[in-house]
Amino acid sequence: MTLDYLIIGAGPAGLQLAALLEADGKRDYLVLEGADIPGAFFARYPRHRQLISINKPHTGSDDPEVNLRLDWNSLLSDDPALRFTGYTERYFPDAEVMVRYLADFAAKTGAKVRYNSRVTSVGKVDGIFEVQAGQTFRARRLIVATGVSRPYTPQIPGLELAEQYADMSVDPRDYLDQKVLIIGKGNSAFETADNLMETTTLIHLAGPSSIRMAWRTHYVGHLRAVNNNFLDTYQLKSANAILDGEIRRIERDGTGFTVTFAFSRADEVTKELWYDRVLACTGFAFDASIFDDSCRPELAIRDRFPAQTPQWESVNVSDLYFAGTISQERDFKRSTSGFIHGFRYGVRALHKILERRYYDTPWPSEKLDATAESIADAIVARVNRTSALWQQFGFLGDVVTVAGPDVRYHYEVPVEYFAQTGLRTADHDYRHAFVVTLEYGPEHDQVDPFDVTVSRVAQNVVGQAHAAAYLHPVVRYHRAGQVVATHHLAENLENQWDRPDVHVAPLTAFLGRCLSGVEG
Repeated sequence: MTLDYLIIGAGPAGLQLAALLEADGKRDYLVLEGADIPGAFFARYPRHRQLISINKPHTGSDDPEVNLRLDWNSLLSDDPALRFTGYTERYFPDAEVMVRYLADFAAKTGAKVRYNSRVTSVGKVDGIFEVQAGQTFRARRLIVATGVSRPYTPQIPGLELAEQYADMSVDPRDYLDQKVLIIGKGNSAFETADNLMETTTLIHLAGPSSIRMAWRTHYVGHLRAVNNNFLDTYQLKSANAILDGEIRRIERDGTGFTVTFAFSRADEVTKELWYDRVLACTGFAFDASIFDDSCRPELAIRDRFPAQTPQWESVNVSDLYFAGTISQERDFKRSTSGFIHGFRYGVRALHKILERRYYDTPWPSEKLDATAESIADAIVARVNRTSALWQQFGFLGDVVTVAGPDVRYHYEVPVEYFAQTGLRTADHDYRHAFVVTLEYGPEHDQVDPFDVTVSRVAQNVVGQAHAAAYLHPVVRYHRAGQVVATHHLAENLENQWDRPDVHVAPLTAFLGRCLSGVEG
């Protein structure tokens, strides 16, 4: 039997796609999972068991769409019982809760998963994928949702002597009275440092890049406040330190290690430092080793992710797609595709892309009256409650297409995908479109948001809306495939862009000016 779709990996992304295919009921599919449970990654990671994805059951709203803005762990489902917020009230939940949640999601959605089926090789013969996992599985399309499953190892001589994040002890007593070097400046490194501060003699965190705070960049993969207690101990001179520069080599020295370090802040002054332990917390990368030469995907971003088109297809292997955290190659450190609260919407968009490409299924849409007022009302209603555009800021957009009196509102379209392919159908050959996104200002990460001396665009000021740093709606008018006009809605503290004089009237006027030049 040759399947329509074969999915590798029963983590959150694989289960999300399986649930959508199962609900659709039109295609033959199967998920292959190497472990005996779904979401096995979370049975081991993060090592110190606290997730950094927020969970907020108490929002003051009974709108499930709005609540997903503050729920970063749920997968998309119409079943209220499959909201992660019903499993715990912890703001930063324990990873074991995620394991239990994903098991329930798989069972209740009826996802077709074959467990204990670890994929050992993937090939492509006469346009069909052949996947070995104890037996041979064949599929016309392959979706890889395996996440980043191998440690990312920088080129440092002697790095093999370091203990890897995946294998190191997480018992602080094992580091009693020891000097510890942690390689890395991301959340895994700081999570580890926070765990060891009470028992170690000192801890140094080392890496060539500057620390970037998530509260400043709005990229949730940068250092989160929940993991940054270590910064206090450094800046308040409490034995610990952050080393900015490059590790030249690691050498065994008696019972410990000598590390040669070149400091970037001191004109690359080189110094030898001694430690009892060296821990490598350098992150993870995509493992492409299962692919043979007939379908080996090209890699990108220091070979950490598969290179992808705007529809998440491999740039060099047709019909090979990627879902989940590895899909962040398309918006790396710009939006949220590396995390559940981002890629759950990306997977939903991928399902629509697959249906459109292979089965000529139009992108779902609703018809609107061909007036500026009707379009403005639809846009305002959406931006005030959408979770997809909120979480996938600047990456997903709603698209309003106009072909004379035929106006259609399409939900959650990848912006770059729309720019590349459009949304034309046999009965809707438009030349005009409005793309609606939520976006931060272009220089939002350049200033300290807590510095009261830094000037900030006033809330609800129409004339300054384009200079807003905080998240706000942006509407771009496309004519014949080109952006010819842009309108920003004024930022608002409550994220309610519905004030008649401040938001609705200027938007309606903008749409009217654009529509006045629209022909059938």
